[in-house]
Amino acid sequence: MNQTILIAVGGGVVGLLLLFLLLRLLWRVAEPNEAMIISGFGAKGTAADTADSLGFKIVTGKGTLVLPGFQVARRLSLDTHAANLQISCVTKQGLPVTVRAVVIYKVGDDFVSIANAARRFLDQQNGMNNTIHELFSGHLRSIVGGLTIEEMIHNRDALTGEVRQSSAIEMSKLGLVVDSLQIQEIEDESGYILNLGKPHAAAVAAAARIAEAQRDQEAAEAEQIAAALKAAALRDSRIKQSAYQAEIDQAAAKAQQSGPLAQASARQEVVVQETRAAQLEADLAEQRLQSQVRKPADARAYETRTLADAERDAQIARAQAEAKETELRATADATRVKTAAIADAEATKARGEASASATRATGEAEAASAKARGLAEAEAARAKGLAEAESIKARASALAENQEAVIAQQLAEKWPEIVAAGASALGNVDHMVVLNGADGLSDLLAKAMTLGGTGLGLARTLMQSMGTSPAEPNSAEGNTVKKEGGLDLTSFQGSKES
Repeated sequence: MNQTILIAVGGGVVGLLLLFLLLRLLWRVAEPNEAMIISGFGAKGTAADTADSLGFKIVTGKGTLVLPGFQVARRLSLDTHAANLQISCVTKQGLPVTVRAVVIYKVGDDFVSIANAARRFLDQQNGMNNTIHELFSGHLRSIVGGLTIEEMIHNRDALTGEVRQSSAIEMSKLGLVVDSLQIQEIEDESGYILNLGKPHAAAVAAAARIAEAQRDQEAAEAEQIAAALKAAALRDSRIKQSAYQAEIDQAAAKAQQSGPLAQASARQEVVVQETRAAQLEADLAEQRLQSQVRKPADARAYETRTLADAERDAQIARAQAEAKETELRATADATRVKTAAIADAEATKARGEASASATRATGEAEAASAKARGLAEAEAARAKGLAEAESIKARASALAENQEAVIAQQLAEKWPEIVAAGASALGNVDHMVVLNGADGLSDLLAKAMTLGGTGLGLARTLMQSMGTSPAEPNSAEGNTVKKEGGLDLTSFQGSKES
């Protein structure tokens, strides 16, 4: 019985130990500076974690069970990170500057921020610095483009505030928060910032030199006064010593010689008193000269030299600043003129090449067209000449073989013209006598067509007359037709009038 109890107790202890070891292997604890993201079977976010339903579980500051093979636990660091920014920007004045800044950021402590950061950076936590650099570079360039250098220098807090405010939405979507944003340095390649400080530095330097000159003047005056007082004290001491010594000598002389020594002593006293008086007068005159003439003159001369030096340095500084500004404007104007000239030259060259190509193409087209027209006209003229030559050759052959038939054919073809020519000639006759009237003229023409060889001769005469102009009618004899085409119509007169 006891053995059974011992075995049961031992089995329970072993079971508890195994259970403890199993729980120790399955239990995962999130450190204070990290969030544990658990995904897999049964790992779902709750309403306490976030307002939206998550496909994973977030654990911070406590432990939880993780089932191997069914769940995966990964850790997202909540430590702070620092991203150094070195961005080239252009200010509102068009001046290039380089802004150096540092951004200190971290993943937000709330579950929404942790969820957003986990979706974006869980396996790429080392790439957060690059994302932050690109994000703040764009916002910083945009904000610097609307500020002047003076505004950036004098109000850096406003600049950092605007950058943080403009990037707040993107940082929230990334699940990150900015702990600190500092503008460390603003570098100006064109020397604009250095030139801004030069007038103030020159003014401060001039004021410092003036103050130093005033202090030197006051110190010199104090030293001169002290030296004068020292000399006066020394003089008084020596005078007193001389007086005391004279009294001693006088007493000794009186003790040794009462008569001559008394006279010599009296004389000596007179000389000493006179010397003393002369010395006092000389000292007084020297002090008066020092205090009334020499010291004020030295002070005015020193002040004049100091003011002149300060004004000269200020003018030199202004002249150097104006020369630098003029040089910068001249360089900018030269660059702008050179760029415009190059652009105009390129445009003129392009227009000239286009015009030359168009002229060359037009000339080639016109030459080809003229050549084609010339060839067509030449071929047409050649064909027409050949046709006429063939026609002439055929008529000549026909005339040689059957002259009478050709003449008769030509007479038939020209008969309307013959009649018209005769009618026009008769139109100018005032009085004409015709045998048998119209029948006589018809008989005459009919007989001319049937006369054989004689008729053909008459036909030839009539055809030849078609090429000559009718003679003018005789104005003196209006009742007679003179001649029409070489044919004398009066020969046909008869005895009947019409």
